[in-house]
Amino acid sequence: MNTRGGDEMRVFVFKVKWLYVFLTLLLAFLALLPQVRTPIVISVMTRGRLVPIYKVGTNQKQVAISFDATWGTEYTDEILEILKQHNVRTTFFLAGYWVDKHPDYVLKIAEYGHEIGNHSYSHPHMNSLSEMGIVYELQKNEEMIRDLTGQHLVLFRPPFGEYNNQVIKTAESIGYQTIQWSVDSLDWKNLTSAQIYERVMGQIKPGDIVLFHNAASGTPGAIRRIIPDLQQAGYEILPISELLHKGQFYIDHDGTQRLIKGSVQ
Repeated sequence: MNTRGGDEMRVFVFKVKWLYVFLTLLLAFLALLPQVRTPIVISVMTRGRLVPIYKVGTNQKQVAISFDATWGTEYTDEILEILKQHNVRTTFFLAGYWVDKHPDYVLKIAEYGHEIGNHSYSHPHMNSLSEMGIVYELQKNEEMIRDLTGQHLVLFRPPFGEYNNQVIKTAESIGYQTIQWSVDSLDWKNLTSAQIYERVMGQIKPGDIVLFHNAASGTPGAIRRIIPDLQQAGYEILPISELLHKGQFYIDHDGTQRLIKGSVQ
């Protein structure tokens, strides 16, 4: 019997089989690369902890100002008129129970040309909710706002600025980018207009997102000065969705949204 020939044949078949397995695994990995590239970058930059967008990495003199609406309407008309006077469009994050109480103001905000973001329905602590609970809070509010205005909502600001990986992933799964802020006016602490002005103007830089509230007493007087001073300094004030990068991006450890090198904006 020629056992040597049989052994050589078995070795040859063994090598061919392993070569086939290796090529199959390699092709599968390469096929997945476009899908996993961005999550890999994000997880490396945040060490496994996802973060929302706090600001945008840009050298252009562009910023966004935003208003959270969770209580009252006392100063909303004045704010809308100041924005209109300076031809500025912004983003209003509306809570669902506020929408329930003030549908007329939801319509007015939209009619003035402003972007509307989702601030949940009942303003809960999102970290305490299940995935189903998070989806319910966002979708219930979204449906109410869409029925009133026709706007398609794409931005979500968590109540109390509270988030975890599940909150961000669940929001993303139903089409939302989670947005925080990089400059807090602290207007909700009943600061005077002058105090709010000094606080915001002392911090603001290109790419910043500023947080105000529509029902804070010092806010109208503050933005009456802040907006023209920013414009005079060469800043363009945009709704948040227009400030954000549109190409492939990652979010670094401090919440700055940055374009991946070579990505088209």
